[in-house]
Amino acid sequence: MDLKTYLAEHFPNLTLEKPPLFYNWDVAIRFELGNPLMFGINTEHYMEQVYHRSLDLFKALHDQEDEVLLITQAYFSDKPKHKVKKLNLYRKYIKKKGPIRALRLEILSGLDCEPDEVPDPRNNMYRYWTKCRVEDLKYNQLIKAICNHDVGIKPMIYHRVYFINISKKTIFHIYDDRGCDVILAAKEELLDIYKEFNDWILDYDRERINNVFLG
Repeated sequence: MDLKTYLAEHFPNLTLEKPPLFYNWDVAIRFELGNPLMFGINTEHYMEQVYHRSLDLFKALHDQEDEVLLITQAYFSDKPKHKVKKLNLYRKYIKKKGPIRALRLEILSGLDCEPDEVPDPRNNMYRYWTKCRVEDLKYNQLIKAICNHDVGIKPMIYHRVYFINISKKTIFHIYDDRGCDVILAAKEELLDIYKEFNDWILDYDRERINNVFLG
């Protein structure tokens, strides 16, 4: 399964390299994972809520036998090209060796350049991806490490990670401990998620989301 081919077929004109995902696709939901008011009062309780919500949403969107594309987008401005190695993320959080051996790397340059600018190699984006089943992922640990990025808790993952569910045609992205985006090719398939987790929808974007699913 080629990533570009899959995106062109099911999510045409979607660009993962330019977040946020929610504003790049019509059928999308943005969920609040952590209550910012709680963070300064009780960080441990705040993170418990973040983990709980992110894992519940992941499990609602993914069955164990589903095939997923696990994508990581990283920047290594301080490292020359020949020293960029395959990310430890895949060795740590995938149980089987097959998907790790099949890991692909695409180097994207000039994403933020003006038409007349010469791309600076130090600004290259490194996109790693591989295909596996949900049951092959240590997704509990992986998702917690993603959520830990901005709060200084180890283990943490600094890079952008996307879960593309090939079986259900969804894309799940935790942008930080505050929230996550979910998109799907057709709104009918996401309606149950919209109803079940309605209380977790980010109020700032609720009107836009309601217009999609109730319009």
